Formats: sequence, structure tokens, C-alpha cells
Amino acid sequence: MCGMPRPSAPESITIRPAYADDRAALAHLAALDSAAGIPTPPVLLAEVDEQLRTALSLTDGSVIADPFYPTRHLVTLLEAHAAAVGENRARGPRRPRRRLRAGFAAG
Repeated sequence: MCGMPRPSAPESITIRPAYADDRAALAHLAALDSAAGIPTPPVLLAEVDEQLRTALSLTDGSVIADPFYPTRHLVTLLEAHAAAVGENRARGPRRPRRRLRAGFAAG
């Protein structure tokens, strides 16, 4: 095995909503992307190994991304997640299911 490249560890991808304390990281990402500003909230983030790579506005669909990494697959993941979130919101809150109990008549 001497001289053979070692396989790299798989990347950990996290999709999550942006919070107030993400503002500085979003501003930095927007600057890297030469964007006019951060996307309009609410925003979904894609992180790779805990490093912010892309952000997607759920309001207008605008995206910012780190130009120094491949991010198209991350944007696709964000869009799919946003679509799923939108579908769940359109359905409304989930009601808990009632359990049917079998009743036995005495007799």
C-alpha cells in the first residue's frame, strides 16, 4: 500500500435554518460571492464539515455560495429541502392521530 493515496473521509453536509448569530458568516459568504447583501430571511444554510458554503432565501429564492468550492450539489439540496418545507407549511400543522380502542360489549 506504500505510495497509494489514502481515500479521503466523506464530507459531512448539514442543511439548517439560519439564526441571528449566523449574520457575520452570511455577510462574509455574500462578500466572497460578490453579492449585494445577504439573502432575504428566512434563509436555509448548507454547511460542509461545519463550514458555511451556500445560503438560500426561502422568500425570493436568491442564493449565495462560496466560489472557491463546488456548490451546485449543495444548492440542489437546499432547493429540495425548501420545497419540502414549503409543502409541509402548506399542509398546516399536523394533528396527532387518535388511537382507536377496541370496545368489548359485556354480555
